[in-house]
Amino acid sequence: MTIEKSAGAVVFRKENNKRFYLLLEKENGQLDFPKGNIEKGEKAIDAAARETKEEAGIDDLKFVDGFKETIKVFYKWEGELRLKFITFFLAETKTRDVKISFEHKDYQWLPYEEAVLKLTFKNSKEILKKAEKLFGLNHY
Repeated sequence: MTIEKSAGAVVFRKENNKRFYLLLEKENGQLDFPKGNIEKGEKAIDAAARETKEEAGIDDLKFVDGFKETIKVFYKWEGELRLKFITFFLAETKTRDVKISFEHKDYQWLPYEEAVLKLTFKNSKEILKKAEKLFGLNHY
């Protein structure tokens, strides 16, 4: 079984004392956080920053200390079962205008309540819940 390592960022920005989370939309309609494979010799946090810049054009991330969550995902690729470990970091940006890459068709800045409903994957919803908990909120 092939094992892969990826990293991503739960990116938020503040406006009127409220947090808005960045969700990227793929061609198939899936909504998720910026993420991608960790390159050889690259640290996970650096990969998360690089992927956010590549996928959203955001390069002013300020990572929040104390948030690092890793999930594991099994999936099939060309008939082979693969295991992927994805490490997520929480990061703030001042950037409002996103420049999406060819990998995505749209983006949304959403408050927690909407973002947790619209995220496609259950494990991404759990990551977002943990991020909100870090801010002292208890949304379930």
